[in-house]
Amino acid sequence: MNHSNPRQLQLLDAVRQQQSATVEQLALQLGVTLQTVRRDVQKLADAGLLVRFHGGVRVPSATVENLAHPQRQGLHADGKARIARAVAQAVPNGCSLILNIGTTTEAIAQALLQHRGLRVITNNLNVAAILSSNTDCEVIVAGGVVRSRDRGIVGEAAVDFIRQFKVDIALIGISAIESDGSLRDFDLREVKVAQTIIAQSREVWLAADHSKFERQAMVQLATLAQIHRLFTDAPPPPAIVPLLADAGVQCTVAV
Repeated sequence: MNHSNPRQLQLLDAVRQQQSATVEQLALQLGVTLQTVRRDVQKLADAGLLVRFHGGVRVPSATVENLAHPQRQGLHADGKARIARAVAQAVPNGCSLILNIGTTTEAIAQALLQHRGLRVITNNLNVAAILSSNTDCEVIVAGGVVRSRDRGIVGEAAVDFIRQFKVDIALIGISAIESDGSLRDFDLREVKVAQTIIAQSREVWLAADHSKFERQAMVQLATLAQIHRLFTDAPPPPAIVPLLADAGVQCTVAV
């Protein structure tokens, strides 16, 4: 979806918020014709981002299955790049980090290529490949099972490996921030590793674009109370704002 236009991204956000919608609802909500909605829906369905049914469209396996890695790479790429720059500006040289699985953490790795004296632990082979280009950065890769779909490393071996370390900052991505403030993902094995990353980090920074707010996923990873900083690309929804304040989370909206 690298070539999707803003209207198509708006349509995708609308469906993800509602989980499903009719063509008529989307046309009314977006202020466009039924024909325009049908064309946009077809393009998004062809990319695997939506599933069509008679008269409408839904999110694919909304709570149990994430989008494929190539589809997530192109989705909200500009917002992820802005988030990555904001995170990189806040990361000091000469610190230790853990980066987990996700396209947002991969964007952060790209933004850290000019940093000096970093020691980075990751269970994401894409992050490791990116940061290995930084000759002043030591990259340590967790052992475990490699998921072919996104080159993430999961499983008990990865959990045991990460337990050996205590780092300054965890930079983590997430699939969903539900309206109750719970942080959720789709794969229990991935969640177990991420929970260990949080436990082994002095500070936890969450990087999540606006589409992750009030989205649903099956497995709880953490709560906002376990997060120190949130980096996002748009102001959080009104229901999330008091939850961030109650949890003492510092929120940075990247511009």
